Amino acid sequence: MQVIEESESRVYGAENIKQDLSELIKKYNNGKVFLLVDTGSYEYCYPKIKGMAEIDEDNIIVIDQGDQNKNIETISKVWEFLSTHGADRKSTLINLAGGMPCDLGGFAAATFKRGINFINIPTTLLSQVDASVGGKTGINFHGFKNEIGVFKHASAVLVNTDFVETQDQENICSGFAEMIKHVLIFSDKDWQVIKAFDIKNADIEELKKLVVNSIHIKEHFVKADPTEKNVRKSLNFGHTIGHAFESFAMKKGRPVLHGYAVAFGMVAELYLGNKICGFPLEKIEEISEMIKSIYGKFEFSQDDYEELFFLMTHDKKNEQNKINFTLLKDIGQIEINQTCTKELIYEALNFYKDH
Repeated sequence: MQVIEESESRVYGAENIKQDLSELIKKYNNGKVFLLVDTGSYEYCYPKIKGMAEIDEDNIIVIDQGDQNKNIETISKVWEFLSTHGADRKSTLINLAGGMPCDLGGFAAATFKRGINFINIPTTLLSQVDASVGGKTGINFHGFKNEIGVFKHASAVLVNTDFVETQDQENICSGFAEMIKHVLIFSDKDWQVIKAFDIKNADIEELKKLVVNSIHIKEHFVKADPTEKNVRKSLNFGHTIGHAFESFAMKKGRPVLHGYAVAFGMVAELYLGNKICGFPLEKIEEISEMIKSIYGKFEFSQDDYEELFFLMTHDKKNEQNKINFTLLKDIGQIEINQTCTKELIYEALNFYKDH
């Protein structure tokens, strides 16, 4: 087991998943061990750790898969399971799944008996580079993305990129969108590497290196600003409009994966960056073409602009009734706390729709 990143959560790269997890349980747990999985990770990922002496099959919590289940009803079931199965403040919850259960499980652990330890084992590319690290936990509420939650870092994060091989192409691409975001906010050098990588025919060994680099980039911002008062807001690039797309799609009964929504949102927010900060138009075209080649297009009409704008007004990053954006002046040059007029946001939606 190799330490990838030293931060509030120690991030480990797994070499032998059962042995490494056993070591972490001994290190961080003083009571009962509980395992949270969703239906997908229970079927495809749990078999890789099944039979461990430290994990009692009676203490496995299985929740339904999908972001539509990241809600108060599901977390209530998790709390109820912990309560009725003898969890106490010395217990540990292991989240073995993608981003949604890592978020929800982290929030359950952070709030149960005022906080118990939890360990994240992210099984999707998206969760390995995003949801499992950084300390954000939470649930959706009344149709709004991540409306309820707390900052609480996992005791440890165990990353095993072999789990990525259990994913379909769409989910791998979803995770890759966050990796694109990371390099765009960090450096042109890293962008050139990601740009040249063929995610649709991914070499797993090369992907492992990119995942480690992506975790380093995210933790660079998290370490500097753990509770998102300043520079950590850089990680929100693409998310203000992206979350609106994601919530809109869910309400319309045609949900899109988180990474896809972020990819679509990045294109629109690059346009805002051009108008407000001078981000070069030719680079927008280059990035937009790459994103479209991987993710296609998100379909909406001008009749939907008002609803999309309304969804943006509920983004948790907003302050003093102003919609807050993280924009780019250039690749690796971030401008946080940018606000835009409604008219300019509509212009950005037009730009996305027409490109």
